[in-house]
Formats: sequence, structure tokens, C-alpha cells
Amino acid sequence: MTDTEDRIAGVLLAAGGGRRLGGRPKALLEHRGRPLIEHALGVLRAAGCARVHVVLGARADAVRERAELPGCVLVENPEWERGMGTSLRAGLASLAGTPARAALVSLVDQPGIGPEAVARVLAAYEDEHSLVSAAYAGVRGHPVLFGAAHWAGITEAATGDQGARGYLREHAAEIRLVECGDVAQAYDIDTEADLVHLE
Repeated sequence: MTDTEDRIAGVLLAAGGGRRLGGRPKALLEHRGRPLIEHALGVLRAAGCARVHVVLGARADAVRERAELPGCVLVENPEWERGMGTSLRAGLASLAGTPARAALVSLVDQPGIGPEAVARVLAAYEDEHSLVSAAYAGVRGHPVLFGAAHWAGITEAATGDQGARGYLREHAAEIRLVECGDVAQAYDIDTEADLVHLE
């Protein structure tokens, strides 16, 4: 593990219950013959994230049973039904005591974002004060890199489905936007209609 790889941990948020998908957990949706969570993990690995913490919630036991997630730290979020903010908090809390000085946060339900986009965001890391976000045609999206200096503030602000949105709004002037629209598509798999994006 290089020094930079050691300093940045991937945090994959995969706890959602797929409320608008008839209660099918997004982590277990099939993509290219395997659970979607495996694809999302593969993207992080291919981009250079050696350390990955995966936040599970809905049907966590089934995800552990069906998905191959070798070498990951699996973090269970018992409060997942209260929204993505709880998963973000759980993911950041799990980094305590590790050498990580930044967290690269990605979402399980964005298969249009591949290793190229993630690698660009990783490459923009400078130190624990870094605040970096992928952008699509200039609009902020995922993944987002949070230096450790921001973790306490994000943890305090992350509520419901907002995640870090409020914190990022307040710190907009500090965010380094990295354009990724030429190599990725930032759609979410939220509804039945979105399933067309899965193969």
C-alpha cells in the first residue's frame, strides 16, 4: 500500500432499502450477473482504493451471504431506515483509529460512475483539509472526498437523506470540483424506470 493509498479510505454507502424499488435493497440488485455492490466495490478498487469500508443496512445478512466483498471492512448501520445521513456517519466513524486522513465516499446505486471518475477525485487529494467533489457539466455530484479535518462537522450535519449536502453548501468555497462528465454518467438507480441502466 503506498502512502497515498494508506491515507485515503473508500467508503461505500450501500445500506438503502430501495423504498421506491418495491423494497429491494440496492446492494442486491443484479448488474452484469452479480450483486450491484460487487460492481461498486470493483470500481473503487480499480480506481486505487486499497482500503474500503462498506456500510450495510437493509438485509445486511443477505448481502454478506450473496456478495463477494473480500478485504473490506463491513460496517453495519442499524439506523439505515432513517436515511443516508446515518450511513455516512457510520462510515466515517468506522475510520477512527485507522491511518486514513481522507474518505472517498461513493454510492452503491451509481453504476454509470466508473474508475476513471473516481481516480480523478482521488488524484485531487492534498491533505486532511481536502474537500473534493466530482462534477458533471459543472454540477457537484459523487464521489466526494472528505479530508479528516471535515469529518466531525459532516458527522454533526448529516441527517436524514441529506448526507453531507448541508455541510458542502456551507463550505462551497473550499470545494475543489473535478469535472468527470466526459468519463461518467451520474444517474441513480432509484425507481423501476432506472433499472434499464443495469445489465
